[in-house]
Amino acid sequence: MRLGGRLQAAIEVLDDIDNRKRPVSDALRDWGLGHRFAGSGDRAAIGNLVYDCLRQRKSLSFLADSEENRKLVFSLLVNGWKMNEAELRETLDGDKFAPELPTEEEFLQMASRNLNDAEPHIQADVPEWCVPSLEANFDEDWIEEAKAFGKRPPLDIRVNTLKSTRDKVLKQLGRPDANPTKIALHGIRIESKKPFARQPNLQAEELFQKGRFEIQDEGSQIVADLIFAHAGESVLDYCAGGGGKTLALSASMENKGQIHAYDSDKSRLAPIHDRLKRAGTRNVQVHSPGSDMATLAGKIDKVVIDAPCTGSGTWRRRPDAKWRFDEKNLETRLQQQEEVLSEAASFVKPGGHLIYITCSIFPEENENQVYGFTEDNPEFEIVSAGEVWEELYGHEKPAPWSSDMKTVTLTPASTETDGFFFCVMERKSN
Repeated sequence: MRLGGRLQAAIEVLDDIDNRKRPVSDALRDWGLGHRFAGSGDRAAIGNLVYDCLRQRKSLSFLADSEENRKLVFSLLVNGWKMNEAELRETLDGDKFAPELPTEEEFLQMASRNLNDAEPHIQADVPEWCVPSLEANFDEDWIEEAKAFGKRPPLDIRVNTLKSTRDKVLKQLGRPDANPTKIALHGIRIESKKPFARQPNLQAEELFQKGRFEIQDEGSQIVADLIFAHAGESVLDYCAGGGGKTLALSASMENKGQIHAYDSDKSRLAPIHDRLKRAGTRNVQVHSPGSDMATLAGKIDKVVIDAPCTGSGTWRRRPDAKWRFDEKNLETRLQQQEEVLSEAASFVKPGGHLIYITCSIFPEENENQVYGFTEDNPEFEIVSAGEVWEELYGHEKPAPWSSDMKTVTLTPASTETDGFFFCVMERKSN
C-alpha cells in the first residue's frame, strides 16, 4: 500500500472506534481481516497512525481546528511526524486511494496554530475531568507529566535470570537498538523507531520460546524488583492476571520458597500456565477462583496486590482507554480496590508485608487508598519504599515521584516507564 491508502485506512479505523465505541485493537484487527491484501508493514503503519492520533487527540484536533478524523490524521503528519504540505502533496499526487487533502489554508493553520493558546487539558491531551487528579499528584508539572503519555512507548523485555543473564541475551539478540534498561535490574529496552516502522516481533525469537526473556514494561519490572522477594519466602500474588509479576518474583526468589498465584477472574489467569512452563519456574502454585485459600490466612510473608484500576499509567499503550474512562468508572475502581485490600490483608502474617501496586497515576487510587487503609487498620503501617529504591538503584538513576519516599510513583516523564504506584505496608508483630 502507498501512503494514501494507509491514511485512508487509519481514518476508517478511527471512525469505527468513534461510531461503535470499541477498543482500538478490535477495530484494527477487524480492518485487517476485511483487507487481507494489506501486508504486515501496512498494518503496522496504519496502527502507528491510529495509536499516535489517539495519544494526542485533543492537541492535534486543536491544531487542526476540527474533530474530523481526516483532519486529525493530517494534523498528526504535519505536527507530530513533521511532514510539510509540499511533501504530502507530492507523495499523494495521483494516489486514487488517498483521502481528500486539506486546503492550503487548512495546512497553514495546522502548521501555525499555537498549542499554548489551548485550554490546559487540551495541551495535556487528557479528558478535562482528570485535571484535578493530575494537579493533585504533580502540582505545577502536571501538564508536562500528562503530555509524556502522548509519546510512543518503547519495547521492554525482562531477562529470565533462571535461565540466562542480561549480557548473554543482549549478545544473542544481536540488535544494535537493544540496550540495558536505565533502572530495572534485568531489563532490555528497544526504542520505538521512525513513524511508520513496526516493532520487532520478539515473541518469534527462539530466545523467547526457550524462556530466556518475557515482554514486560520496565515500570512493571521495577515494581517487581521493589517487592524485594527473597529465596525461601512465601509470597501471594493476589491479582496475578497473566503472571508477569509472578514470573519476575520467581526469578528473584531463585525458584526457592513458595509463590501462590491467584486471580478472581479465571480468563485473566489462563495464560499463566504456559508462561510458567516456558520460564522454568518450580515454586509457583496457581489458585483458580473458588479454590480454598483459607489455609493461607495469616501465614504469608509478602502479599502482593496489583489492584484493579483505571489503567491511567498505561495511556501510552492503550490511548483509547483514556477517552473511554470517566468519573463513574473511577468510582467503581475505588470500591474494587477497597474490597481487594480488605481481602488480601487477611493473608499477611505478623511482621509480614502487604504490597499495593496500581498502574494508575491518580492519587484517589494510590495514596488516598493506602493511607485510608492504614487509618482503618492500625495493625498495618506504611514503610519506606524509598529506602528499598535507594538500596536497589542508588542515587544516580532517574527518580520516581514521591512526597516523602514512603510511596513512589513512576511515570513516562520521571522514569521513562509506564505509570505505576508502589507502596509497602507492614503488619505489626504485636
